[in-house]
Amino acid sequence: MAESRTRSGTADRGRQGTYSIVARDPESGELGVAVQSHWFSVGPLVPWARPGVGAVATQANVRVAYGPEALDLLAAGASAPQALAELLAKDSGAHGRQLAIVDAHGGVAAHTGSSCMAFAGHVIGEQVSCQANIMASEVVWGRMHNAFNETPGPLAGRLLAALDAAELAGGDIRGRQSAAILVVPASGAVWQTTVSLRVEDHPEPLLELRRLMQLHEGYLLAGRADDLTNQRRYAEAAALYVRAAELAPGSHELLFWSGLAIAESGDVDAGTAQVREAILLQNGWAELLPRLSSEVAPAAALVAQRLGLSVE
Repeated sequence: MAESRTRSGTADRGRQGTYSIVARDPESGELGVAVQSHWFSVGPLVPWARPGVGAVATQANVRVAYGPEALDLLAAGASAPQALAELLAKDSGAHGRQLAIVDAHGGVAAHTGSSCMAFAGHVIGEQVSCQANIMASEVVWGRMHNAFNETPGPLAGRLLAALDAAELAGGDIRGRQSAAILVVPASGAVWQTTVSLRVEDHPEPLLELRRLMQLHEGYLLAGRADDLTNQRRYAEAAALYVRAAELAPGSHELLFWSGLAIAESGDVDAGTAQVREAILLQNGWAELLPRLSSEVAPAAALVAQRLGLSVE
């Protein structure tokens, strides 16, 4: 059962109207945070996460130090409620802040200070917390929670669905400006992320964040294709490169490399056509193509010859 808290009154005038979500995926063990705010560059402020440790959202009259401090407490063995209580106990400004924490075991804790600007509140569910302040209505965080629970698929997509639901419910009463998403794996080095994307300043930050998410997925596929190329599995690599280019239709880089991969898989005409198109978009590829060794791109020399470029 979800636990909800709302603050309808105002006292200190915080400025960073924000809605966010922290969650753990029970199947993959991934931990994540997503946020949107009417504030420039919210990404370095609100979302914090560490593989195998937890995820944190710190907002309202934001105390950025809550992020790393909470993760350090979790890493030392504290649960989410214990970390929350310790941080709030030593902060005289806690009445003006919001803080949400999910730990690697799925424990969740959240705080909405009595001085957070209305409408402000949070709802805690199973391995998830949604929180917001300076909202157009008090239904925002509940709608986020519902959208997260009703959306299937990987954690990142569910986090984005929660943000979309917040905006559909009215979102920040002042509008929108920046957004971010951070997802980390169930285990790994402290620097490892699954997704780490930011929109610093944009009239439609959630639309831009989704565009970046699609690019991110495209480049992940391209990276896997690179590995397959290194293993001389050219047909498999070509299929991934083609899909990557489809996810990033404006990327002449992916168009170029997918063209070479297609040529390497046996369809030299189609591959050459794609490389030619990439060169029309960015002439630098015409200079790079003849420099590529057969180890990097086995079909490079043949494609260059087809295009009338001299091979170094």
